[in-house]
Amino acid sequence: MPHAPAKPSLISTLARHYDELVDSVRRRFGDRQAAHEVVHDVCVQLLESPEKEAVRVPLALLRKITHDRAISHYRSERRRQAWVDDQADLAEVLCSAPGVERQHAAADELERLSVAIAELPPRCQQVFVMHKIHELPQQEVAERLGISLKAVEKHIKVGVAKCLTRLGYQKVRA
Repeated sequence: MPHAPAKPSLISTLARHYDELVDSVRRRFGDRQAAHEVVHDVCVQLLESPEKEAVRVPLALLRKITHDRAISHYRSERRRQAWVDDQADLAEVLCSAPGVERQHAAADELERLSVAIAELPPRCQQVFVMHKIHELPQQEVAERLGISLKAVEKHIKVGVAKCLTRLGYQKVRA
């Protein structure tokens, strides 16, 4: 009886057609280095898993496995690149935060504003804080304190003028 020729294994077929498989992936995805990585990964996959049975058309199966692996590699690379891009955007956001010098200047300005408010006469201070800090409408401040709306307006005007002076700003005339 004549002996049937042994079918080539996937590993030996991959070895014979390595460059062809790399070129196929490169043509489809445009990156020769990535194509080498994909075919190399397929080789490792085949070496790590036992060959189950003889394959009728090993090159066709290798092309399919390589193509599927290339798609997976391409998607992974896109996700990684998107993550890298997101990190770069995050760095830009973080870098746009005020620097230490600006933070110290703002803290100093806040301290001077606190001192200016503390130096206001008691009723003026009360009106100023209720309206400017707690953001209560002038009418509500007047009602809560039992004073006229005109008195509230006057106290706010005095408070703003003293705070601007204390902070070193010129009062803007309308």
